Amino acid sequence: MLRRGKDRGRPSPMARQETIAGWLFASPWLIGFTLFIAGPMIFSLVMSFTDYDLFNRPAYIGWENYRFLMQDPLVPHALRITTQYALISVPLQLVVGLSIAVLLNQKIRALGFFRTMYYLPSVLPSVAALFLWTLVFNRTFGLLNYVLSIFGIAGPNWLGDPAYALWALIIMSLWGVGGGMLIYLAGLQGIPTEFYEAARIDGANSIQNFVTVTLPLLSPVIFFNLIMGIISSLQVFNAAYIMTGGGPVRATYFFLLHIYYTAFQDFNMGYASALAWVLFFYIALLTLIVFKTSAGKVYYEDSGGR
Repeated sequence: MLRRGKDRGRPSPMARQETIAGWLFASPWLIGFTLFIAGPMIFSLVMSFTDYDLFNRPAYIGWENYRFLMQDPLVPHALRITTQYALISVPLQLVVGLSIAVLLNQKIRALGFFRTMYYLPSVLPSVAALFLWTLVFNRTFGLLNYVLSIFGIAGPNWLGDPAYALWALIIMSLWGVGGGMLIYLAGLQGIPTEFYEAARIDGANSIQNFVTVTLPLLSPVIFFNLIMGIISSLQVFNAAYIMTGGGPVRATYFFLLHIYYTAFQDFNMGYASALAWVLFFYIALLTLIVFKTSAGKVYYEDSGGR
């Protein structure tokens, strides 16, 4: 029986119940997003136009925080250190993570054990791991300098020398490649074996298989890890705060450290909020540039490739 005209387009009781149930199931995430992400972001945006020190009422000062930001010498320094860290650590993490994933994708004994061991550092408490790495980089009794001494090399003061402190944090960042490795491993196992068989029939060797089959089909996974690596590396905080405190001589003074010290050491919450929004737009800009420059270089099988 045909519905009457006035009922056309009106959802049925079952559809309304499903809609209500869907919103109810999604409500915990929506509430959490509003309270802990969207709400604080809006609040920080408002506070960036005020003079606020946590103890007195915020006073509206317009664009003064952003004008002062343009004259703050620590802003370009912190951005340079943060960008330099990202430019070196992210490619290293991509290469090391992919290399480990390729090795663990082979048929070897105790494969599950090795996969667990490589992924385990990603789930360990970061603070405990950072204290462990502080001991590894110790100039006097550190493990790294001990290994170098075996080869007759005098190890430097990794965390106390401005020339080596940033490199120490970059080396330490490889400790957490297990998360990216697991994503690579899932991508490798999702590549159809027919591609390798066709390449083998054409006479391709292992290296040619990797270059012409594995890398193109794995490019979406590589691109995802690249984006996530850029975002996380530009927000590095724990490593520098615990291991170096931003030193020596501000050699590891990352932008997030500048925000933290401004907010909780100088109690200049308004200016810290302005700094946070500068970092937000900086990350968004770099991410947009990567998206634009990667167009046509990422292969999506379901869309015929791009």
